[in-house]
Amino acid sequence: MVGPRTRLLVLGSFPGEASLAAGQYYAHPRNQFWPLLSALWGVDLRALPYPARLDQLCARGLGLWDVYARCRRAGSLDAAITDAELNDLAGLRRLAPGLEAVAHNGGESARHRGLAEGLGLAVWRLPSTSPANASWSFERKRAAWQAVFDAHGVG
Repeated sequence: MVGPRTRLLVLGSFPGEASLAAGQYYAHPRNQFWPLLSALWGVDLRALPYPARLDQLCARGLGLWDVYARCRRAGSLDAAITDAELNDLAGLRRLAPGLEAVAHNGGESARHRGLAEGLGLAVWRLPSTSPANASWSFERKRAAWQAVFDAHGVG
């Protein structure tokens, strides 16, 4: 989910079972992605239909994608990913000419930070919004995400 106005791209690893079933990014009800963005932007994104959520992201210069184009995984945990095929981040730049930075949503995605660095993009590692990342409080995650969004004028 990118466009010509995308400045910051949030890269996950690969959608979990709930997201794949719903055909929506971050569809697991306990994933903190949508609540986190709602808190950052002062808009209850969860109350909006999914296409309107994506419109909000596009209007603010935020894109979403995944490091992996396809993989094998039993369940939704990143640790279970095998046979992964990387997405073409270099090719994505044609769709998002204003892209200036990549923010990895969690450790599995950040393992591939060299792809974005090789393109001359700023690279950030954000704390995962996954329910599996219980070691960070919501407020601590919010502060980390806010700093990156502020650095790139996304909001």
